[in-house]
Amino acid sequence: MAFERACAAADVPTDTAVAVKVGSLEVAVARDGETFYALEDLCSHAAVALSEGEVSDCRIECWLHGSEFDLRTGEPSGLPATEPVATFPVEVRGDDVYVDVSTTLNGVRPSG
Repeated sequence: MAFERACAAADVPTDTAVAVKVGSLEVAVARDGETFYALEDLCSHAAVALSEGEVSDCRIECWLHGSEFDLRTGEPSGLPATEPVATFPVEVRGDDVYVDVSTTLNGVRPSG
C-alpha cells in the first residue's frame, strides 16, 4: 500500500468532510465521530463534490440531489444515485490522516 498524507486530523471536524488532493485524485476525507473515511470526492449520480455534503450515521449526503453513500462501502442508500463511489484505506498516524488511493476497499474504479 502507498499511503500519502491527506490532511491533519484537526482539519476534519467531527461529522464533516473535507476535499483533499491525494496524488492526482480528488478525495473526500470524512469524519464520523472519531472514525475517518476516504472516498472519491465525486457523486456517482451528478458528478458534484461529496465533500460539500452532510455526514451522519456513517453516511455522506450529496448536497445536490440528496443521494446518500455509506462511508464504509461507498454504496448508495438513497436515490437518485444507483452506482457506488470508490472508497480508500485510511490510517491516522499521530495528528495526520493518510490515504492510499492506489487501491480501493470496494473494488470500484475511481474516475480520476
